[in-house]
Amino acid sequence: MLLGALLVARFHYPDLQSTQALQEIEKIRRNVWLELNNFLTPLEQANVLTSILYKYYRLKGVEINYEQPDDFCIHKVLAAKKGNAITNGIIYQVMCELLDINARIINIPKQSIIAFFHSDYDSSSTIGNPQESIHFYIDSTTGQAFSHKDIEQYFVRIGQSPLPEYFKPKSHKGIIQLLIKETAKCFTLPHQQYKQAELMQLHALLQ
Repeated sequence: MLLGALLVARFHYPDLQSTQALQEIEKIRRNVWLELNNFLTPLEQANVLTSILYKYYRLKGVEINYEQPDDFCIHKVLAAKKGNAITNGIIYQVMCELLDINARIINIPKQSIIAFFHSDYDSSSTIGNPQESIHFYIDSTTGQAFSHKDIEQYFVRIGQSPLPEYFKPKSHKGIIQLLIKETAKCFTLPHQQYKQAELMQLHALLQ
């Protein structure tokens, strides 16, 4: 997924070299790994991730702003330590995957929420409502933890029912599709619209 995000960034920065971004990810991974052990609960694991990413590393979350395409470019986010819900969510999930933590971005509408699943949960084989396999949730922009009750209240606020499909992990392809679609919205000026068209063609190819 990280390489997919770097490829999207390369669309805007054709000369992008991935080495520095990969080294930055490895540096963060190592700092988190040093604080983890096999006896931590999922909430304690999340607290370590939040502490390293948002306090020690000082990753900040910003509102989605289509006038700031750099916020959608993962290498720029890593360099500036500032990203939107999508790019910060990608960084958080990449960390979890590198550290064998079963936490994934899920499909809750208009949010980038990461769910911490039970260690034995596998979306490809587990039957039933995925929500039943979730311990708690993390807001990717801030690292703040949310309970099931918090998420239920969110659905009440937006006037939607919490369908099981909203709690299923997004696929890597789905996350990159979302990143492409949102990045395309940055290029609306007449001299940039060719970029928007090409990105949407790429989005369609991934369908």
